[in-house]
Amino acid sequence: MSRYGAMFGPDITFLGVDPCTLDDPATYRDADVVIVGAPFDGGVSHRPGTRFGPSAMRSTDYNAHDGSRPSLPMRVDALRDLRVVDAGDVEMFAGDIEGSIAAIEEAVATIAASGAIPIVLGGDHTIALPDITGVARHHGMGRISVIHFDAHADTAHIEFGHLHGHGQPMRRLLESGAVRGDRFLQMGLRGYWPDPETLDWMADQRMRSYEMSEIVTRGLQECVDEAMGIALDDCDGVFLSVDVDVVDPGMAPGTGTPEPGGLTSRQLLDTVRRLAFELPIVGMDVVEVSPPYDHADITAMLGNRIVLEALSGMAARRRGDTWQPARPLLDGRGTATH
Repeated sequence: MSRYGAMFGPDITFLGVDPCTLDDPATYRDADVVIVGAPFDGGVSHRPGTRFGPSAMRSTDYNAHDGSRPSLPMRVDALRDLRVVDAGDVEMFAGDIEGSIAAIEEAVATIAASGAIPIVLGGDHTIALPDITGVARHHGMGRISVIHFDAHADTAHIEFGHLHGHGQPMRRLLESGAVRGDRFLQMGLRGYWPDPETLDWMADQRMRSYEMSEIVTRGLQECVDEAMGIALDDCDGVFLSVDVDVVDPGMAPGTGTPEPGGLTSRQLLDTVRRLAFELPIVGMDVVEVSPPYDHADITAMLGNRIVLEALSGMAARRRGDTWQPARPLLDGRGTATH
């Protein structure tokens, strides 16, 4: 796994953090987080283009790419308070779905075994299967819970005559035993799929799925509180899998299967930050950013900020802070409250 760099475009790292090479452990031995790209879109059921997602999320930012990002709400600079490095992209061919899955799983397992937290930039959601499996290989099969943000359940059985694709990774994960169904939590589902047969299968696995109508009626924070309690019960860590189509396409148009009526970008960013602060995150992916369908880099910027919010939450958790989302930035009395 020598460093490939970026498969598409210039070899830049996430906002200027140091590069690393996965077959040279010395380059990430002291890392807290290793970012890796999975530029795969061979599993899409509708619009392709997510192979360009990793490059877009690394580069889309109007600030200097200097490896520093002070967070106003969290009072941390996650890219400096944590040791964050970027391993570049995993080399893969979109026409080889099994080979790509195997390559991603090996890369993620290597990162997890080093003690670092892998953050995977996708790519379509097919990559959740190797991402989560790679982490489970280190922490123990069935010992990590998953909080999955998505408009779609991704629990189909066979699509286009194939067992793998971006609509099927969650079923394959549960079938393999990498994750328990009763510790698999989905946030933001909506629309007109899955069908009743698939929902019955999900119910048999004891999955907990929060559809948008429930989230709107009960309130997002109440649903998140409940999901966190389940995720922490009898598990050793939590994996966050974030499909940008959980956000309403008015705020995230650059994705392959947009579904109206989702979360706002503000709701998602706040929630990701909170989860990273309050939970023992052992891995994360951000998927389905499709630059060919984006406008003014809206969705790529959202993907970039999802990663930054998660890192800022992790850094504040590492520092031992208390959660104070209502704390003023400046108190109006000439005092900065950091």
